Amino acid sequence: MSLSEVHERLIACRRCPRLVEWRERVGREKRAAFRDEDYWAKPVPGFGDPRARAVVVGLAPAAHGANRTGRMFTGDRSGDWLFRSLYRTGFANQSTSEHADDGLELTGMFVTSAVHCVPPGNAPTAAERAACLDWTVEELRTLPTPAVVVALGQVGYDAVLRMADAMGWERPTPKPKFGHGVEMTLGGGPLLICSFHPSQQNTFTRRLTEEMLDAVFERAGTMLGR
Repeated sequence: MSLSEVHERLIACRRCPRLVEWRERVGREKRAAFRDEDYWAKPVPGFGDPRARAVVVGLAPAAHGANRTGRMFTGDRSGDWLFRSLYRTGFANQSTSEHADDGLELTGMFVTSAVHCVPPGNAPTAAERAACLDWTVEELRTLPTPAVVVALGQVGYDAVLRMADAMGWERPTPKPKFGHGVEMTLGGGPLLICSFHPSQQNTFTRRLTEEMLDAVFERAGTMLGR
């Protein structure tokens, strides 16, 4: 199955009633600043280079970011941080990601998430995370075998370790504690690099700085032989 075929099926997904209700409600009620826009309000597929050997796994679409624009990490401040860093480290052709037709292209990088629908309070349940895992696995199976996966935040990290089973990668035991810059090799698979999520909570408090995020993607570039 091709990536476009996976995404066609993903966009039509209605597995999780709570997430379906929430994403559609946000799309109807909208934020005042975007009241004249048509919200995407559907599952958000991954975005990037279909030949990528580096993958980012985040948490979930933001209510007025990707749930509005229909493109992963697009239209919110977390995305601003992510794509500026990808631009500075040579994975993106521009530093901004405002809407799905803004000309952004990624080279060698694919960006996806653990959950593809916006969850209330940015907090998907364990059942919702489990139900959505298959979609991210199906995306990864259409790509070349990745050399490196970057997990953004604890939820992204846990999702990658769960995906390892489906992908045939061996998890490290005991499970390493999540932390920014923590690395581990998944046997038979990629190097996994952990990063704090570029959420406003982390960036405003400087728990995550631009230099710290750039270092993660510079390391990913090194793994690709850049």
